[in-house]
Parts: sequence; structure tokens; C-alpha cells
Amino acid sequence: MSPPVATLVRDVFAAAVARDPDHEALVTRRSRYTYAELDAACDRAAVALAAMGVRPGDRVAASLPNEDDVVLAFHGAMRLGAVWVGINRALADPEKRFQLDDSGAALCLAERPVAGAGGRFVDIDEWRGALLDADGVVPRPGIDPFAPAAIAYTSGTTGRPKGAVHSQWNLLLPGAVMVAERGYGPELRKGDCLPLTILNMLVLTTLLVAQAHGTCIVMDRIDPEGVAEWIREERVTTWNGPPALLHGLAGNDVVAPSDLATLDEVWNGGADCPDAVRERFEAKFAKSVLFTYGLTEAPSVVSIDPRGGPGGPGASGVPLGHLAVHVVDEAGAVLPRGATGEICVAPADDRYRLMLGYHERPEATAETLAGAMLHTGDIGFVDDHGRIVVRDRKKLVIVRGGANVYPAEVERVIHDHDGVEACAVFGVPDERLGERVAAAVQPVPGAQLDIDALRVHCAANLARYKVPDRFVVVDGFVRNAMGKIDRAALADLG
Repeated sequence: MSPPVATLVRDVFAAAVARDPDHEALVTRRSRYTYAELDAACDRAAVALAAMGVRPGDRVAASLPNEDDVVLAFHGAMRLGAVWVGINRALADPEKRFQLDDSGAALCLAERPVAGAGGRFVDIDEWRGALLDADGVVPRPGIDPFAPAAIAYTSGTTGRPKGAVHSQWNLLLPGAVMVAERGYGPELRKGDCLPLTILNMLVLTTLLVAQAHGTCIVMDRIDPEGVAEWIREERVTTWNGPPALLHGLAGNDVVAPSDLATLDEVWNGGADCPDAVRERFEAKFAKSVLFTYGLTEAPSVVSIDPRGGPGGPGASGVPLGHLAVHVVDEAGAVLPRGATGEICVAPADDRYRLMLGYHERPEATAETLAGAMLHTGDIGFVDDHGRIVVRDRKKLVIVRGGANVYPAEVERVIHDHDGVEACAVFGVPDERLGERVAAAVQPVPGAQLDIDALRVHCAANLARYKVPDRFVVVDGFVRNAMGKIDRAALADLG
């Protein structure tokens, strides 16, 4: 296992600055930075945040577009020893407010205020002005590399998001291992179009790329033509996207094979990729789709296919060197290779630590980290070549276009609507998106349920991708002896 080149995020650019300060470090729509310029800009961000009152341990939240604003804010917060909280821009205000309040965010950088949320709000114009005005000594507080540094919210079966807490060391380590194992160097031009408000994306952008002394390219579009333009114009060598985008690139006649000619690696991330989608993409672009398996709690990538191509049918790659993957039975006993059970992730040696836990969720932490392993809730096995094969995604989770939708979270919102007696949310297969969200709803006896009003209610309280694409009104549900809805029967309603 290769340890990080730096133990603190504030030092991650130091080796690249010393080696070649003028090498291009970061490209966004509005800005280009060399390593020397990016390092200096991150210092200004730390000064600006300190001037706003941010101190070590304070929670700094951000709900910003893919631009240099979010990159500088993250690195500035890390240099102050603050705790980063990324808030997905696609979330509805009630969802954002929960995460802000649950994390105790003292400051939120966003395009607009979140109704009812506490803490200070700073919009993009104020943030950019603060960066220009930043002057003075750069704070250099003592920072413990194993102390809490970031909270990434990931929903669970309770319907309320849980915040996975990571240290600066944990944020740096996946990039260090991938750089060493995949042989990345200064020629790496890694393009990413997924939101940087997702903590895993910060791990896989500047924190990974800087350890290779390469160039991080932050894309501001996620449509096929926009992504193809970024790859072509910026000569991207490594890019990852969800199956829905692979489907779009393969089926878009405007996107030519030459647009993706510079790519050495294409990763599929965020969801299982149907064979038909992979085959169409590979036939058009003559590029292998490399499968990955990742977790917010890891953080980011757990396993990935070798650079030469897919590792095997249904496999999601080989675990990175700092991780050991075990498959356990219901009693927690480790199973032999080839046996199916729950996939668990453990440190490969004592230099790596698992996530610190879920923020203020001691019971969930104890359950997920039982036996010094991270219990993923995913069912699968490890084959004879050490590759992870995932049979089922997390129990009940719907993966729509690469985004996780947790039924209990959607059901909680539906249940809040007048006239609903009971409901169940489930996924239905979709070639382009992988799955779509469907909801079976049982009205209160004698009530006339207005589906259009229910859809509006969901849209006001959930991110757009979580709003059911289809509602089915039912007279009742099949229930088990415990009174719980039999979810095995829901597929027939789709």
C-alpha cells in the first residue's frame, strides 16, 4: 500500500509545486490554474474563510456548481482544520435544511439561501469578492490528520440521511493508492462531470490528481454533447460517468468517435451498467468500459477493473491495495471465495482507518463497523481472481441514472400527504437509466386521492430524481406475519 504523499490536505500540492510549479493543475469553465497559482488561491480561500469567522472544527457547507468556487472553498476549509459538508444542489430545501442542521454547519456557501436553515449564508458573488479581498497571514493551525474533516450524507433505510465522517488522511489515501497502482503521472488529465458537492468526487479530483502531478478538469455539463466537447477540447485521458451518460454518448449521432479519442480510461461509476449499454458504447468508441465499486463510507473507490479492460463478466474490479474485502454470512463469519454473502470492507493494514463513523449516530456506526469491518449491505462474492461481483445493490435501494434513491425516504414524504393510507416505493427496470422510481399508494378509505397533487407535494420536498416517475393506486398490500408490506410482490405492479 502506498501512503499519501501528504498527511494533510493543505500539503497535497507541495510536491507538484516543487517539481513543476507551472504545470497546469486545474481547469474549469471560468478559470485555469497552474500548481503555483492553485496553491496560492487555496491560501487566499483559507484567509477569506477565517475572516468570515471559520475556526478549526467548524462545519463549512457548500452547495455550489462545478467551478473553481467549490474547489477553493474545500481546500481553504481543509487548511483551517474545518469540517467540510457537501450539499447536493439537486436536493429540495427541506432535504438541504436537514443536512445543514444535522451537521451544525456554521456557514453555507450556496447560490441562494436555504429556507429555514441556521448558520451564515454566503452567495457566490460574496465568496468571489472575499477571495479577491483576502489578505494577510495564512492561518496554519495544528491539524490532526485523523480527526473529523468531512461529513458526507448518504441515506439509509431509516429514510433519514446519515453523515459518514472522514479524516483528512482518509480523503487523501484512495488517490495515493490509485496513482501508485495505475501508474498515473503528470500526463494524467482527469475529467469529472459529476457534482463536486459529493465528497467522493473531491477525493477523485484534485486530491487524486495532485498526487500524480497531473491536471484536474472539472466539467460543468453532464449532457452527452457537453461531456464530449470537454473531453475533446481538453484532451481528457481518464473520465467516469454513470450508465445513463454512457447510454447517451453511444446513442447520440452528434457525438463522434473522434470526440473521445484521447481517453485511455472510461470508468462506469454510481450504478450497475447493463451489458447492452456497455456493448453499444464499446462498439462505437472502441473504448473498454471499466467497472468500479465504491462507497461513500470507504470513501470513494473500493475496487476497479485493470487499465487493460474489464476483469470478467459481472465483476466490479479488484480491491485497491489499502483495502481487504471479505464476504460474510448472517452470523458474521467470513465465507470462502465464491460463496455469496454480505460484502464487507476492512483495512489491509493498520495504517488505514475506516470511516470514523456516522455523525451523531452511534447505533448505526456500531452496526456498520461491527467486527472492525465496514458492512456494506451489498450482497455478492469474491471470485477466484479476487474480483468483486455484486449480486444485488444495497437492500431496497433504487439506482436511477447513477443516483441512489432510498424508498423509505420517498415513502416518508408520500405518507405526509393527506389521503394516503399506505405506500411502497420500488424500482422498475429502465434501459437508459437502469431503474425508474415507482410508488404504489393505498388511499385512506373513502378518500379520493389526487395523484397530480401528490406529485407536486413530492416535487416540493424531494430532489427531482427521487420523485416517482409512476404512481399506482392500489386497494391494499400483501403483508407478512409482522404486518410489513411484502416487497417481493411489488415488481408485478411496475
